[in-house]
Amino acid sequence: MSSSRPDTSASDSPRPTVVFDIGAVLLEWNPRHLYRKLFADEAAMELFLAEVCTHDWNLSMDAGTPFAEAIAAKVAEFPHHEPLIRAYDERWEEMVPHVIEGTVEILKGLKDRGDKVYAITNFSAEKFALALTKWPFLGWFDGVIVSAHEKLLKPDARIYRLLESRFGLDLADCIFIDDNPGNVAGAQAVGMRAIRFESPEQLRRDLTEMGAL
Repeated sequence: MSSSRPDTSASDSPRPTVVFDIGAVLLEWNPRHLYRKLFADEAAMELFLAEVCTHDWNLSMDAGTPFAEAIAAKVAEFPHHEPLIRAYDERWEEMVPHVIEGTVEILKGLKDRGDKVYAITNFSAEKFALALTKWPFLGWFDGVIVSAHEKLLKPDARIYRLLESRFGLDLADCIFIDDNPGNVAGAQAVGMRAIRFESPEQLRRDLTEMGAL
């Protein structure tokens, strides 16, 4: 790649700032981890998640609707499913059976090296507060943009730009990591480099190639 700037050694060049998603990148979040315990039949579980406790309904809580309000509205709509709906709140921690250790190791390596690290996450306010108590590494970030706090959801361009303005970053100097291709595209649309997360091993390779590790 040609450049009009004078050559500098890699050691003199500033490293990119790494910005993480949290769910399915650092935490193995998926409602199926819970609902496979509550349904004997996989097809029935998928129908329930497609028609009752849907992705869009979950996003409404990520956008700032309190869990209690969202649960009450859903129970009113599907009263015969009340115990299953309430489990989405009461047994939420079972949707996260483990952390993704390899990604946590990457995060720790960046922090140990003295780099600043950030996160942009679609997360409900209540469950993010719970997650902070359960998984202390979520407190390692130098700044976090939580969708429910801001009433903004990825891939809205404003949520990425909020990271830039709030923490004094240049999005062109950032690498954003997310498992969702739409969120990756949203980051790229505002000038960030971005990686679609598939595995910690793939992430480590990509970050190394991009000069962040």
